[in-house]
Amino acid sequence: MIARLLSACIAGLLLSAPAMACGPDTDCVLGDRHYRIALPEGHDGVTPVGAIVFAHGYRGSAQGTMRNMNMRRMVSDMGLAFVAVKSAGPDWDLPGSPSDMDSTGATEMAYFDAVVEDITTRFRVDPDRIMMSGFSAGGMVTWELACNRPGLFAGFAPVSGTFWQGPPDTCTAPASVIHIHGTADRTVPLSGRPIGDTTQGDVAAVLAMYRDLGAFGGVQTSEALDDLSCQRQDNAAGDVLEFCTFPGGHSFRRSFLSYAWDRLRVAGKV
Repeated sequence: MIARLLSACIAGLLLSAPAMACGPDTDCVLGDRHYRIALPEGHDGVTPVGAIVFAHGYRGSAQGTMRNMNMRRMVSDMGLAFVAVKSAGPDWDLPGSPSDMDSTGATEMAYFDAVVEDITTRFRVDPDRIMMSGFSAGGMVTWELACNRPGLFAGFAPVSGTFWQGPPDTCTAPASVIHIHGTADRTVPLSGRPIGDTTQGDVAAVLAMYRDLGAFGGVQTSEALDDLSCQRQDNAAGDVLEFCTFPGGHSFRRSFLSYAWDRLRVAGKV
C-alpha cells in the first residue's frame, strides 16, 4: 500500500514538473519553432528585466546568434536579457520575398506573439521593455513587426534590411524605429535592387511612408557613436523615428544595439 502511494506521488510530481529548462545553449521549444535566451549575469530569476530580441540574417540560427559572446556580454552588461529567435526555414517568411512572393507574413507574426508571451511568463521579462532588432533579413522581419505588431515591442531597430517591394500601403500604427544602414551596402542597397521576380525596397521611401504615418516632425541631428551619422524625428505621441548611416557595406556591430536601446531610453520608451 505504501509502495503504491509512493509511486503515485512520484508520478504526480513528474507530471506536474516544469518543462525542461532552456537558455543560451538549449532551445526553448514553441511547437515546431524555437528560440534561445541568455539572462543577464547574476539575474535572480525573479526581478523583471528588459530584453533585446534579435533576428538573424539569411541562413542564420538562434544557436549561431548566441555564439556571439561579445554581443551576449554587452547585452548582459546592460542588465538585459538577450533573445535569439529562429526562422522556420533558412529565411524569414516575408511578403514579397523571392522564396514566397504571395506570403502574408502571418506565420512570423504568430511566432513572435508566442515568443513574447513565453519570455514574459517563463523568464520574467518586462513586456514594456523589449526592443526588437535584426540584421539583413532579420532587419526585414523587424520592419514587418514594426508595421504589423507595433505594440508588441517598446521599439524597433532594423539594421541593413527593409520591406520587400517597397513600403506597404499602410501599417497598423506608428512606433519608435531606429533604422541603421551602411552607405555602401551592395547586398541590401539603400535604394533597393531587383532580385528575381521581386525587388528590395528603397529605404528612403519606407522612411517617408513611416514619417507620414506617425506624423513625425522636423529632422534633428542626433549625437551618435563612432562613425554613425543620425537624423531624428519625433511625434506628439513621444515616438522617435531615427535614420542612421555608417560608411561601410553589409555589416553589423554589436554597438548598434546599445545605441538603439539608449535612444529608446532617452525617448522614455524603455
